[in-house]
Amino acid sequence: MTPDATLTASGPEATGEGRVLIVACGALAHEILAVKAANRLDHIDLHCLPAILHNHPEKIAPAVEAAIAARAGGYMRVFVAYADCGTGGDLARLCDRLGVGMIEGPHCYAFFEGLGTFADRDEIDAFYLTDFLARQFDAFVTRPLGLDRHPQLRDMYFGHYTKVVYLAQTDDPDLTARAQKAADKLGLAFERRATGYGDLIPAIKQA
Repeated sequence: MTPDATLTASGPEATGEGRVLIVACGALAHEILAVKAANRLDHIDLHCLPAILHNHPEKIAPAVEAAIAARAGGYMRVFVAYADCGTGGDLARLCDRLGVGMIEGPHCYAFFEGLGTFADRDEIDAFYLTDFLARQFDAFVTRPLGLDRHPQLRDMYFGHYTKVVYLAQTDDPDLTARAQKAADKLGLAFERRATGYGDLIPAIKQA
């Protein structure tokens, strides 16, 4: 999935009684579709917003609201597959106002590892990657920060980090190699943790 793609994946019926609409971050598309398929959640329809919204978190809540307004008619339930994701509580307030659920936690790094485990680590010196970010590192980090044009900026952006932590949803040697390469680019130590889908699975199943 490209960084700016918008994905809509529907079941046998577009809408109807008993169906659930999930409005999600595009960075979670692969993972949600995998959870949906593994658990035979055929009553769930998925609409993903562009993952690049994470670079402008103030735009996430308005985009989610617009997506729900455009697509929620006829669904029994709507669920928002975002955590706070830098919205400063705006997304939670929107979901409360609309009466829809969302994923708990500050961001996907936390719910992939598990909210309790992530909070206990308190790793202020770690830069996190997921499968999506390992795959899209240049699109979401290198180019937006200008590191491809001005590599000298690396220490200004990443000087306070000591390591890259790759939270791996799948056992993919290619993604591990990409994550290691990203750590090397940033001049940081590398650590891989196999998390699977973490708290995403119960969140989607409960939706």
